[in-house]
Amino acid sequence: MSDSKTSKKKETFGSTLIFVFIICLVCAALVSISAVSLKPLQQANKLLDKQTKILEASGLLKSAGVSLDSESIVVTYNKFVVAKMIDLDSGAIIEGDVNAFDERAESRNLANSIKPKNDMAGINRRANSAVIYLVNNEQGQLDTIVLPIVGSGLWDLMHGFVGMNADLNTVKSVVYSADFKETPGLGAEVLNPRWKALWPGKKIFNNAGEVKIQLVKGGAKQDDVHGVDALSGATLTSNGVTRTLHFWFGDEGYGPFITKFRATAGGLK
Repeated sequence: MSDSKTSKKKETFGSTLIFVFIICLVCAALVSISAVSLKPLQQANKLLDKQTKILEASGLLKSAGVSLDSESIVVTYNKFVVAKMIDLDSGAIIEGDVNAFDERAESRNLANSIKPKNDMAGINRRANSAVIYLVNNEQGQLDTIVLPIVGSGLWDLMHGFVGMNADLNTVKSVVYSADFKETPGLGAEVLNPRWKALWPGKKIFNNAGEVKIQLVKGGAKQDDVHGVDALSGATLTSNGVTRTLHFWFGDEGYGPFITKFRATAGGLK
């Protein structure tokens, strides 16, 4: 009788394990199927968000009165924006899939990235290439160049876009993506429209070609063309924004591209 009870217990335990194993397999399969099926939608949403930020950085969202529905964003982007891939070391235009390019993935790929000599932006590695965005006006003339940037804030890397006039010195806007860990009310104030409104007309370089743009603690003077008010109570994030801009507009960032662009009068050859 005892052996019979033991046998039944073993059978019950074995059946339970098999049942649990089957449930785990089913759940894993469902998760995998969901991940695969949702990936195209996730990629489409990611692309749409990037296009929205580029249009905002160029000023098109405001000037064209574009509503924030996805169809309007895509139509406006395709009408006015031309994406180009550049080699950061030489500044030259190169071939590449601008839509599939992923800066975050490229910077982690040791074969496609370098460790900056002066990593003032705190990015650890910089991709060898980048995608820039040439934004035309209604007459088909180049009006704005949007340059992606990335650098350390207080807690995390912060990704954004700088909209520049065609002189590649005068700022039109600085737009950060919201996918960071900065503190609400402090570092996260980079998303505040009032702070973003301080950027138009500021100059990145001085007359000697040196990068002079900076966030000023206590507030920039009214006639300071290189100064922008720092984020109140967020000194480290403010310093991070300054260092990020100095890196990306320097020799290891877009410096070679800016030099080549000016030398060819915007011909991008």
